[in-house]
Amino acid sequence: MQDPTPERGGSAHPAEERRWRGAAAAGGAAAASGGACWLQRVFEEVRGSSRLSVAPAEPPPVTVVAVERYLAEGPPPPPAAAAQYWYDVTLADGARLERCYLAPRLNGLVQRAHLRAGARLRLTRCSYLYDEKRLNYGFLCLEELERVGGDGADAPPPPRRRPPPLRGEKKRYLPLWNNEDPYGDMWVADKTQAQVDVDVSKLTSLGQLEMTWRSRVHFHPLLVRVLYKSRLRYYGKPEKKLDMPYQAYFEVADSSGMMSMVLWNSLCPEWYNSMKVGTVLLLEQYAIKTSYPFKTQPTPGDSQMKRFATIEISLNVRDPPTKISIIPEEMVKPEWGLPEVKYRFITRSELDNLPNNHSCDVIGLVTFVGRAERARKREHGEDFWLYRWAHAIDGTSDQPFILELFATSQPDVFEHIHPMTYLVCTQMRVVRDLTENPSSTIYLTTSNESQIFITGWHKGQPYTKDTKVKNFIQWTKTQSEADRMKKTVIGGYYPFPRPPNNFLKYCKNNKVESVLKAIGEMEKEIEDLHYREHKRIAVQGIISAIRYISSSNAAEEASGAELVQKDTSQSLESAAMSKEDCVHKGKNTNLQKKEVKSTLGPHCTPGEQHQHQALQSKKSSVKRKIPRRLNTDAEQGSASVTPVTPCFYYTRSARRKFGLDEFQHEGSMQDKNGQAVSDSLQCCTDREGMSAIPETEETGRTRDSWQSDLWAQVKDKLMKYLHHSTIFPESIPRKFDYVHKDLLMQQYNLYAAVHQPKETRTDKNINEFKSASGLGYYEVTVLGINHDVAIDVAFLPLFCPEDPHLFQLEDIQHDTLLSHMSCISGCQQKATSNGRRHDMFPLSNEIVKAAMDLDGKHVVCILDICHLGDDKVEVFLSKIYKTVEPGVLESM
Repeated sequence: MQDPTPERGGSAHPAEERRWRGAAAAGGAAAASGGACWLQRVFEEVRGSSRLSVAPAEPPPVTVVAVERYLAEGPPPPPAAAAQYWYDVTLADGARLERCYLAPRLNGLVQRAHLRAGARLRLTRCSYLYDEKRLNYGFLCLEELERVGGDGADAPPPPRRRPPPLRGEKKRYLPLWNNEDPYGDMWVADKTQAQVDVDVSKLTSLGQLEMTWRSRVHFHPLLVRVLYKSRLRYYGKPEKKLDMPYQAYFEVADSSGMMSMVLWNSLCPEWYNSMKVGTVLLLEQYAIKTSYPFKTQPTPGDSQMKRFATIEISLNVRDPPTKISIIPEEMVKPEWGLPEVKYRFITRSELDNLPNNHSCDVIGLVTFVGRAERARKREHGEDFWLYRWAHAIDGTSDQPFILELFATSQPDVFEHIHPMTYLVCTQMRVVRDLTENPSSTIYLTTSNESQIFITGWHKGQPYTKDTKVKNFIQWTKTQSEADRMKKTVIGGYYPFPRPPNNFLKYCKNNKVESVLKAIGEMEKEIEDLHYREHKRIAVQGIISAIRYISSSNAAEEASGAELVQKDTSQSLESAAMSKEDCVHKGKNTNLQKKEVKSTLGPHCTPGEQHQHQALQSKKSSVKRKIPRRLNTDAEQGSASVTPVTPCFYYTRSARRKFGLDEFQHEGSMQDKNGQAVSDSLQCCTDREGMSAIPETEETGRTRDSWQSDLWAQVKDKLMKYLHHSTIFPESIPRKFDYVHKDLLMQQYNLYAAVHQPKETRTDKNINEFKSASGLGYYEVTVLGINHDVAIDVAFLPLFCPEDPHLFQLEDIQHDTLLSHMSCISGCQQKATSNGRRHDMFPLSNEIVKAAMDLDGKHVVCILDICHLGDDKVEVFLSKIYKTVEPGVLESM
């Protein structure tokens, strides 16, 4: 009889668990003696403790090897109560791997990417949990953690074959950041295509099934071809006991027409990856059911094909157990009459004439791919859509395809999209709004049935026979790879789609009251963000100050904001509980006389308070280099004008002498001919006539900053002042470097669930890659309409001189202030790219005039916020609406 006592760590399969643990043995010899077998000693100590809980003395650093997610079990959680998902964390001490269960109150560490594969930490408290429904079964539970600097580059990765989750009855893990992707070794890559004798005389057709299905219990075999394939749907719930709650739709066809086919539950891991578009299937022992009426439908490439929409084929492991066979393409006979897969490829020159929601397929050369981001499916839920943006060109237009790519259950493709690859996207939908603005930018978005393919995945795909695909390949042969490479960009903040020109259109079907957020609520909105979650928020306020920050100062401020990340004693427990206990460090400056400790909250450690003070000191030192900015450190308790270091300013006479008052911006935005910034846009580059004396209080204007009279009056009396204008390295679009494409793809993908081997890593820093955006950015201060709170946000002018179509600047031409700021940045970068000096006036008269036109007026600001991991959250100003515009005031 087998020994029922499992190995430590709680695996239900002792032999498999022993093999899994043995993977760390090879690294034991190289481990420091102090860390060797430390996890084993802790395991034995906690299990022998009377309270089943210990706080290890002087714990050494350990490396996080894997962080894996699975569905929690139990009754349905009420709102804001029990966690919907649990996490297992694999730790390595150099001699041993130990899987541990993460206490649910620390789930925020994973959700905000504090706790991730490759991180180093100290285990400061753990407990041992027994499963009362199993004999002699228990596991370590992580209760308190402390962050350690560096990463675990030398830690061994866990073996590919993973044991089941520690807690509950689930047998497999989910992907870490979404539910649509296959994850783990249970997902079979390709089923063996066995030799099958097809007896045509015993087959039935889809047309016959529709006519006779009600009178039959058993059905004859079907021979069909897969024409369309949906993404996976995960429908697991904590209160349900299903182990594999997956579903996938396919559209299959024979000579009589097309019908939906549904793959259920445990058949999905076995068959989903093998059922490709174009695959021929022999189906036996299937079920027929009435169709689900609200299912999405692909648009057939053959408009004449008949669709049988009342019933669908159901494939499951029981009732009855379905038998599936894949017929190799070389064995398919013409006399079977199976239809070929047909497509609806369009060129970029044809796109402008297509209506909204039109279905099409596209192929193009990728010139830009954005970072992977996430969007919450339901408010306050833990489920997210995963998506990214991409541009692709096909040579038929100077405009690219703009593609919104949601994860299509093809993670190996989605994570490897990079510039210079050939991208095919099927079943895309046109998104445009002719009623709002006929000239607005058109883009394409994926549908439930979309598939994406990149270079390396095209061989054998049915679309390779399409005429427009062949034409595209011929065009690529005429292109210079070096010239195309110069125009490629990857990652960073991508402000698309731009908010509409009309605020009521932005609100759509929601009431204005449900769309608008108070500036004072921004802090909670930011704290609630999960890793790479992107949200768009509307706030009312008054534009009160603008400051230009050069790229060198931006780097300095970003490094100051990341001091917290570099400290070697950060409490991860406090980070996880920051929503309830801690104010976002370095972001909230309370202008009342309160001590730093009270600002941070009662659960913050002395080390965190020291980090906060260091961060404020750092930010203060940076601000002192910028004239006429407030030092609003909490330690000082009040705001005052900081000392001014020597800095050049333009006097009124100098501005007149050099023509700055007549500084023109005509033609600066993109015109129909694609001219992004007019060469006639001139600026003064001479230092003559510049004074080291600041402008007077009368104007509130310096060379790189402006403030309103209202701001000067109220800035010392604010109850709360939020600082969220820092630009992080992950916010900057970078020029693509093919030699380092793996590093760049890793940077702009999400953190992996499992530690990556050392040989796939590089020491090159992301800041070493050239920025593809402007030479600096603007900090914009928005004052609350009650004059008691304010927030600093960033406006990042995005302009790529090599590809003026990249950031679609024409979409902000109706926003006077933002268009002027983008214009100046574009001029600076264009001058630099042409070898000319770029030390032009960063706050042009047009910018100041546009700001003064808004002085004291209530506006609605649209903010793009995104969580970049750890405590890094970017907040960008995307649009400004005047509340006096027609229809807006009445709606408020």
